[in-house]
Amino acid sequence: MAARTIADVPSPSVTRRAGPQDACPGALRVHQAADGGLARVRVPGGLLSGRQWQVLVSAAAELGNGHLELTSRGNLQLRGLGTDAAESLAGRLTDAGLLPSLTHERVRNLLASPLSGRDGGGLADVRPLIAEFDQALTSRPALAELSGRFLFALDDGRADVLAIGPDIAVTATSSTTVRLLLAGRYAGAPVPIGSAVELMLAAAEAFLAERRAQGSDAWRLAELTDGPARVAARLGLTTSGLPHPTGPAPAPGPLRQSDGRQALVLGIPLGSLNTAQAGVLSAPRLILTPWRSVVLPGLGTAAAAVLLNAGAAQGLITDGTDPLNGVTACTGRPGCASALADVRADAIAAHAVAGHAVAAHAVAGHQAEPIAGPVHWSGCSRRCGRPAGTVIDVVATGDGYRVSSAGRSTDVGGSSAQLRVALCDSSNLVAAR
Repeated sequence: MAARTIADVPSPSVTRRAGPQDACPGALRVHQAADGGLARVRVPGGLLSGRQWQVLVSAAAELGNGHLELTSRGNLQLRGLGTDAAESLAGRLTDAGLLPSLTHERVRNLLASPLSGRDGGGLADVRPLIAEFDQALTSRPALAELSGRFLFALDDGRADVLAIGPDIAVTATSSTTVRLLLAGRYAGAPVPIGSAVELMLAAAEAFLAERRAQGSDAWRLAELTDGPARVAARLGLTTSGLPHPTGPAPAPGPLRQSDGRQALVLGIPLGSLNTAQAGVLSAPRLILTPWRSVVLPGLGTAAAAVLLNAGAAQGLITDGTDPLNGVTACTGRPGCASALADVRADAIAAHAVAGHAVAAHAVAGHQAEPIAGPVHWSGCSRRCGRPAGTVIDVVATGDGYRVSSAGRSTDVGGSSAQLRVALCDSSNLVAAR
């Protein structure tokens, strides 16, 4: 069957909001940035086959600037797309099974605990729910009205993806039961895991109904007046007052699976992969995470060792001591017209050790100080791509940067030395909380 292109996209049969329209990029809605077109490909649960990965790598090289960017929701972005690249990209994605719905492609934002069912760390295996959820979501026309920022999550009980702040999630309470979470708050009692998908989608429909009832332009559940409580009431449920606790992200490096094989977690420096780095990740299966890392599961010991060494040689993050572990950044200059600085170059200079292979911007002789907690570098006050939770913010001001954490901000110049001092001070504030 011939590949579909954007010319084949039908008009969704949904009611559009009268208020501000969601400009979130998609695979079909390409955003025009200073460096060319930007397309965002949704990857529910972060699951990719090796073939799908190769399609994305080839598309980035042949249609864009050669880089793949991981987002804070476990999706992928291609940048530098030419003006005539959109149709070719849509066809490639469709043929690879990465664009199963033309009307719902921007709302397929689903996180899932990336190690679920593999390392014995969760209470239940949520992997079978990923495809079920995606198929059910895309079969409901009304849900195409959701914002491209609306986020779902399937948590296996370890609470890792709950730290990303999903609008609607379920978390495992046993091997056979889950509990609904609305903007981080429990709603109702545990239900059988087989009811998880229907319950989540019913909550999404209740969100849309409540938004219409309030006459609201809210994109996220927490933006609605009494959103969690009112959505729960529409489902005949009540919410608890306290948010669910969250768990840590999987650490970079190898780990042993329950079946005796290994899974390899490789961090992506500043969330951006060049062609050589992407080639290291060629494997039968890949799992993208919202922490800008990739999990390669089901590896033999020898294969894992080879991939670990190859990743290190290409500047990927292979252990938690890497100075760029937990450091993220927006595109910055020159890719974004709104940016006030080349934040990626400045971030690497401020964090990276001498000789780090991530980029030519690494500054020789500059040893990075240990920084506690995630750090996000932004080229402007919009802080695009900022991770959820407690983060040290480094925001370009035009005259330098404003470094903020724990309610305190410091304006500094743009030199690496000044920035390192400010980062260490902020890190100490975070560690003391």
